[in-house]
Formats: sequence, C-alpha cells, structure tokens
Amino acid sequence: MGNTQEKPPGSGGGGTRPHQATAGSKTRSRVGDGVKPPSAPEKRVANGSQRSPAGGPEKHESPAVDTSYLDAPAGALPPHLARLKNEGNHLFKHGQFGDALEKYSKAIDGCAEAGIDSPEDLCILHSNRAACYLKDGNSSDCILDCTKALELQPFSLKPLLRRAMAYESLERYRKAYVDYKTVLQIDTGVQAAHDSVHRITKMLIEQDGPEWRDKLPEIPAVPLSVQQQHREKPVSAEVAQARAARAAQEEARRKESRFALLKQEGNDLVKRSHFLEALDKYTECLAIKPDECAVFTNRAICFLKLNRFEEAKQDCDAALQLEPSNKKAFYRRALAYKGLQDYLSASSDLQEVLQLDPNVREAEQELEVVTSLLRQSLMDGAVHTPRV
Repeated sequence: MGNTQEKPPGSGGGGTRPHQATAGSKTRSRVGDGVKPPSAPEKRVANGSQRSPAGGPEKHESPAVDTSYLDAPAGALPPHLARLKNEGNHLFKHGQFGDALEKYSKAIDGCAEAGIDSPEDLCILHSNRAACYLKDGNSSDCILDCTKALELQPFSLKPLLRRAMAYESLERYRKAYVDYKTVLQIDTGVQAAHDSVHRITKMLIEQDGPEWRDKLPEIPAVPLSVQQQHREKPVSAEVAQARAARAAQEEARRKESRFALLKQEGNDLVKRSHFLEALDKYTECLAIKPDECAVFTNRAICFLKLNRFEEAKQDCDAALQLEPSNKKAFYRRALAYKGLQDYLSASSDLQEVLQLDPNVREAEQELEVVTSLLRQSLMDGAVHTPRV
C-alpha cells in the first residue's frame, strides 16, 4: 500500500500559511562584522496580510487545485463517506491503487460503524476495492470483495467481470468461464468477455477433453428483469464510444472473414474452370474491398477465359492503378490487348513484364506470338489503332 494521501486545501487546521511579519518589526541581518545592509522599504501589515507600497494587498498565489469532485454526492452515503469514496475514485483514476484501496476500506468501515445499510453503495465500494486488488495482483482478495458485492447486488456486472478476471489469473478456468458467460447474459456487448470465453474454451478442451462442459459449475440464469434493468441504464459518452468502437471492429472482422471465404471460393472455381461463377465471387469480393489488387487480376482471368477482353483490360487497368509494377496485371492486360487485336499495346505490356522480371518464360513466348501477329498485320496493312 502506498502511504501518500491527498489532503484537500483547507483541511488540517487551515493548511499551510505564508510567512508573515509582525506589524512594526524589521528584518535583521548580520553581514561580516555586524554592518547592516541597506534595508528595503518597510511593508505595512494590517490584519496579518502584507500590503504593497501602492496600498493593495500583496497576494501569494499558488495554482488553484479543483477539489470540487470530493464533495460530489455518492448515492446514499453521508458526506464524510462520500468524500472518501470520491477520493478513492480520483486516486484510482490516477494509478494510485494502494492509496485508493485505503480510501475505499475506510469508507466500508465507516458504513459499518455508522450502521449504514445501503446495498447498492456498499456493492460499489467493495467492487471498487476489488478493482484495486486486481490492479495490485491480489486476485484472492479481489474475489472475496467481488463475491461480497454480488451478495449485496446479485448479477452486478462489474463485480462479475472483475471476479472472472481474478479467477482466470489464478488459472481457475471453470469458475472464470461461468462468470464470463453470466456477464454476457447481462450485456452481450462486453468484448473482453467474448474474447476470454473463446480463450478459456480452448484451455478447457485441452484440460478436460471433449466432455469439458460436464465439468463446469452450473451457469446461473440471469433474470429477464435484471437484463432489462441493465439495458435501461443511461449510457455515458465514454461507454457509448467504446461500444461503437467494438461494433466497428466486429463489423471489420465479419467483412474480412466474408472476403477471405469469397476469394477462396473464387480461386477454387477457377481451378475447376467455372469462370462465370468465379467471376461472381470476385465481384462480391470487390464490393467488400474495392482496392484489392489481387482480386482485379483474378477477375481479369475470368474475363479473358470468357473472351470478354475489354472488361479484362479494365480490371488490369484498375490493378495497375493500385500497384503500378504488378507483373500479373501487365501480362493479363497484354492478353486482353491481344484478344482486342491491339498487338502493339500487347507487345509493350509484355516488354514491361520482362523488364520487371526477365525470367517470366510465358511472357517471352507470348511476345514472340504477338510480334509475329503484329508483323503479319503490318504486312496486311491492318494495324489496329485503339480509338481515344
């Protein structure tokens, strides 16, 4: 536990006072053999405060510290106990977990001494102290406080989540699993609980085998009234922002998973020469990720196989916009130009491929074919010039 405690200004008998001189006194100083230095103009003192030569009070100002949070109401707690709770919250927020724990403990003891029986306030105090224990690595005491909080307020979300984390840190995975699953009955949006359930499930399967569920303690059924009450609680801006961020992450994961599945299905269809069906899969991929270069080059293959050369060229153009040195895009665009009988452009793209990688044998062979076709078209006087 830390020993540093914050004392609000005004406590402890009026706080620190500035050095004050007595009216009519002079500052005496000895220098060397007793010669007094020239004295500064004497400042008049009235009622214990110094005045400047201009007649106004001379102020000794220090930066103002906002302590209004200490007097904020805290449920049904009387002011002196509410102040302890608010101090604990402030200390916890600033990472002073040991000092915060002391404040919460004093508030809990104070409730017992004053005979205060407010389950909601006591639940919060025990839950907050449990958070301090958890931060300090004291999982056993964290569990005790969370259990006490849950006796006071059954199915309270924070104590359940903190107890689950403490159980997990002690490798008591079955109990942790039960608490995390209970949390998710109350609020399905707690991403930490989802992640922990997935992680612990793998551990329990390794630990207990296929029958791992049979060895779990019973998972309590959360009453619908509790779920409804939780949903109706006003949501803070911070919580709303966190939920929006989690929702965005979940949507991104869903899209990524869908994209990977569609792309794999498209690749498998290409291998079986089902080019029309593969084209549809790649088109769906591009609806999810419109800047995925590999999908454009893959769809270009389908267009080439279906003799849809202009569309194949357009896909290769799009790929080269994204990756200007993409060999596959140059090569497949060359094939599209060849299908469009634009042999000069096809030759140019094939030379680009070989400049990027001289070892592409297919490009060498295709360049020979295109060069022959270009020569033949020149001899026939039918050079194809694409319209602009």
